[in-house]
Amino acid sequence: MTETTLTATRASDEYAAHLEEFSDRWAELHRQQAFLDARKARLLARSAAYADAFADATVPAIFPPAERQALSRRSTCAALAIATRMPERTVQLATNDAERLVNDAPAVLASLEAGRISARHAQVITDQLCDVPTAGRAVFLEQVLPVAEGATVSYLRQRARVLRERLHPESITARAKRSEADRRVEFEPAADGMAWVHLFTTAPIAQGIIERVEAAAAESRAAGDTRTCAQLQADALAALALTGVTPDDVMSSPVLPHPIEVQEHIRPTVQITVPALTVAGVSDTPATLDGYGPIDPETAARIAVNAPSFTRILVQPETGAILSVGRNQYRVPADLQRAVRLRDGTCRAPGCGRRARACDLDHSVAWEDGGTTDVGNLACLCRHHHRMKHLPGWNLDHGPGGVLDWMTPDGKHHRTEPDPAPF
Repeated sequence: MTETTLTATRASDEYAAHLEEFSDRWAELHRQQAFLDARKARLLARSAAYADAFADATVPAIFPPAERQALSRRSTCAALAIATRMPERTVQLATNDAERLVNDAPAVLASLEAGRISARHAQVITDQLCDVPTAGRAVFLEQVLPVAEGATVSYLRQRARVLRERLHPESITARAKRSEADRRVEFEPAADGMAWVHLFTTAPIAQGIIERVEAAAAESRAAGDTRTCAQLQADALAALALTGVTPDDVMSSPVLPHPIEVQEHIRPTVQITVPALTVAGVSDTPATLDGYGPIDPETAARIAVNAPSFTRILVQPETGAILSVGRNQYRVPADLQRAVRLRDGTCRAPGCGRRARACDLDHSVAWEDGGTTDVGNLACLCRHHHRMKHLPGWNLDHGPGGVLDWMTPDGKHHRTEPDPAPF
């Protein structure tokens, strides 16, 4: 054996030894994570059980029994969410999943706790289990768990769906009609002036939309358009949604309109906060589109031109101050409403992102308790957190500058501050 061969063999052996160490440690970390995920599920399920058990004692009797239980659960989830800086909805969904895992699939929970499956495997199983009738659940779990312990999540999802279909006594037609009621569109802001629009609809409609935008993009590309396929497909869908125009509709021009052209068809009621120096043309500081965030001044101006209803707020460039008003009356006048909503931006409960314009204007100190109607005693709270604030154990102190100090039923304090001026 030559020296070169010996050197290569030693290097190969050393690499194999390190790789074994890495793979063993990687697998061990995954087992530990699975164990912790199982403990989290047990804790969430237990917290939900306690919320139900103490609902009548902790929620005022003015609420009907079913609503008391829901409020108790939401209060519990809110406290857990605030403690971990998570969205409340995330904790609520995790609690629902945990209850299904703990109560309906104890064998799956045991496998997760032992590290034989991951939390994603367990999620796939419990998601499918929801639609399996009670009589068929034992058979479903008995057959799907061995698959989970030896397969990837994607393969498990495929097998679980087939098994669920086989065990379900109700026809897929009936279930499809029921699911169709959940169709919706969701908006998700992204970075750098971009955003996602998610459409949840029936499979044939989704497939039809994809095929139409692909065909429109291909036709535009064949006519010499240099945009990428992905860009053309995105622009085709935007053109369809906002103008109803694709190359099929306008035979004289097979080239898809550019997003800037499509924007000309937007007729919104918009609220844009524009720095004074930007208006004067001596700064390129971004404007702020309500419900999204910073956008470039050129886009803000282009949208504003077409808006039939348009509120422009000039912000003092040195301090970012918007407005300061006060009224000695319970009803909040329009200028004061605008001041508070602009200051807060969103619901002021910790972790809540509901836009201020969709929130209630809450007197932090109640009017009947001597509270005043001014910027120092008003805050934006969504309807859920407005109600929750009045439950036993919750407390809210309104400090100078719009700073809110929340106390949750577990005695912890959490502070929220108004959004700073975005420029």
